[in-house]
Amino acid sequence: MGKSSNKGDEYLFYCPKCDHHKRKLSINIQKNVFKCWVCDWSGRDVYRIIRRYGDYNIKGDWRNLDQKLEIQDFHEKLFGAKHKTILQKVDLPNEFISLVNKNLPRTSIIPLNYLESRGIFRDDIARWKIGYCPSGKYGGRIVVPSFDCDGDVNYYITRAYDYNWRKYLNPEISKNIIFNHLYLDFDEDLIIVEGVFDAMKAGNNSAPLLGSTLTENSILFYEIVENDTPVYLALDSDADKKTNKLIDLFLKYDIEVYRINIEPYNDVGEMFKSQFLERKQNSICLNSDNHLLNRIGEI
Repeated sequence: MGKSSNKGDEYLFYCPKCDHHKRKLSINIQKNVFKCWVCDWSGRDVYRIIRRYGDYNIKGDWRNLDQKLEIQDFHEKLFGAKHKTILQKVDLPNEFISLVNKNLPRTSIIPLNYLESRGIFRDDIARWKIGYCPSGKYGGRIVVPSFDCDGDVNYYITRAYDYNWRKYLNPEISKNIIFNHLYLDFDEDLIIVEGVFDAMKAGNNSAPLLGSTLTENSILFYEIVENDTPVYLALDSDADKKTNKLIDLFLKYDIEVYRINIEPYNDVGEMFKSQFLERKQNSICLNSDNHLLNRIGEI
């Protein structure tokens, strides 16, 4: 938004939504309203701008800021420096064979049968660019690559299909990435699940946590807050504590959050896609009050 110019009680900024080259976003701090005279974006709460475009590190502290702040400091105090994303790239295993290929070797029969047993079919394989390794360190494993915004592989998960005692064997690099960021739309509802196979059942705009949790330092969390993305949580049935912590965290940042009940299933991966969609449609938007009541009911 940059520095402002003022016209009476109104101050003009560059609009972060339409990015017009002139200062056309009018903000009236006293009346707590704003309007862009180019794209017609408007609202009755200036905090909407902070929530969607503000600096990641201070959104949680917005309501504690001095409301008498100097308007010329508006940008610096409320928008600060952008969160820096560290790019990570990784090569797929040398033995990797894509199951998207038309002409597949005989060794593909077992991994294809395994995927089908989990309700993962050709369309899913094509979308998730699934492959497998017939030999090597990851031999006997399904391989699901993750692509960053530039289309580069930034992580991958491998899952045994040959009864190996160790189900998952993943590269020893940071998990603080957005899995398949290339295909996610943060302007739409985002479904957060535990693992990649859960995400395949949950729908196209789904992000797995890769078995970890989400913190204020997570790149995925930053992207959600940055875009004010509505979130649907569908974690494993035994992850109530983790789910409640995430709900508290999202509510702290005024993110629209829903909780999807997956019981009696252990995880989303056990469900049919149609079942999950119905559960999603029936989920309720949470706030501090009904979330507290739900937690009391779980005691």
